[in-house]
Amino acid sequence: MSHTIDWEDPFCGEGNACFRIGTDAEGNAHIAVAGSEEHRVTDSVEALRTLIRDIKAGKADHLL
Repeated sequence: MSHTIDWEDPFCGEGNACFRIGTDAEGNAHIAVAGSEEHRVTDSVEALRTLIRDIKAGKADHLL
């Protein structure tokens, strides 16, 4: 099954560590490495919202 994904511009760190986030009309959110969008992680838009909120709240700071 193929859905059209509306990809955001890549979020890039130093070097070539770029991630893309996209959504589709079916309510799914997608995260992929830029240039490898066919190998993506897919979940609900609500799961993406929760991920972003948790990151903003510092719950992933230990990974920095």
